[in-house]
Amino acid sequence: MATTKEYKDYILENLNILKNITYKPMMGEYLLYYNKVLFGGIYDNRLLIKKTNSNKVYNLKESIPYESAKPMYLVDTDDLELLKNIILDTYKDLNK
Repeated sequence: MATTKEYKDYILENLNILKNITYKPMMGEYLLYYNKVLFGGIYDNRLLIKKTNSNKVYNLKESIPYESAKPMYLVDTDDLELLKNIILDTYKDLNK
């Protein structure tokens, strides 16, 4: 099942809390970048982020974006400040 346009638009609207968020379509799904660093994606109407040491503190549930992929963290929150912090912590580890 591919991600719907409505869900993609909803997530991107929420991600407006950060500047420099971009995305690239990829086979019906979307890769997400912050300051040109890939931090996650939208897969099957789910927001998933890469697992890093800093984002472990949020106790997020693991989920696999597609068959044979590495597990990622599922972000399921409407708390925009929490979402912002999760992304910034993930970016901090990925941008080292």
